[in-house]
Amino acid sequence: MLNLLRKLKYLSNNLIKVSFSDKFLLTTNCLISVSLSSVGDIIEQNLEIYRKEIEKYDIIRSRNMAASGLTVGVFCHFWYKVLDNRLPGRTFKIVVKKVLVDQMIASPIVISLFFVTLGLMKRESMNETMIEIREKFLRLYKAEWVVWPTAQVVNFWILPLKYRVLYDNTISLGYDVYTSMVINEPIQHKESPQMTIINKDHNQLMQSSS
Repeated sequence: MLNLLRKLKYLSNNLIKVSFSDKFLLTTNCLISVSLSSVGDIIEQNLEIYRKEIEKYDIIRSRNMAASGLTVGVFCHFWYKVLDNRLPGRTFKIVVKKVLVDQMIASPIVISLFFVTLGLMKRESMNETMIEIREKFLRLYKAEWVVWPTAQVVNFWILPLKYRVLYDNTISLGYDVYTSMVINEPIQHKESPQMTIINKDHNQLMQSSS
């Protein structure tokens, strides 16, 4: 039994070493992002079923969220490399700069990538995707400022570069639940006063002609 545990420990250590090596790091980061984005959506869907907001689990929705997670995983993999090259070091001043740059540049890109990928997966038009971004972007960006500044201090100050996407996805599991809720909410389309007048006139015309 002891030998078996030692073998398992040896295999797991080797698996971690290989997975987070330079050769396989991009693949590992993508798999982590896909998996945890899916888990976040699964949790949110089960909450919605419990609250009776939806009737049953939608596997296509989780697939779409997983695809968005893949896009974000690829971006974050390269983003952290660029950030470390541009702002090397772990001093407090450098860490604060990294957090601010990450929030002001990377966060808007990540949120937009989510919407664009989902739009492509759902075969939405560009106009429909832009409406989604316009209506929901700010809510997600505000939530980013609540969750990520403190979390990223730990990320940039303590963790090696190769573990940053893993850390991101672990911390963001709760945020992914919120993201799934916001992104999949139907938009309540509001008519402008001009459109209301046009529709009213159109209805009156149809009634008089009939």
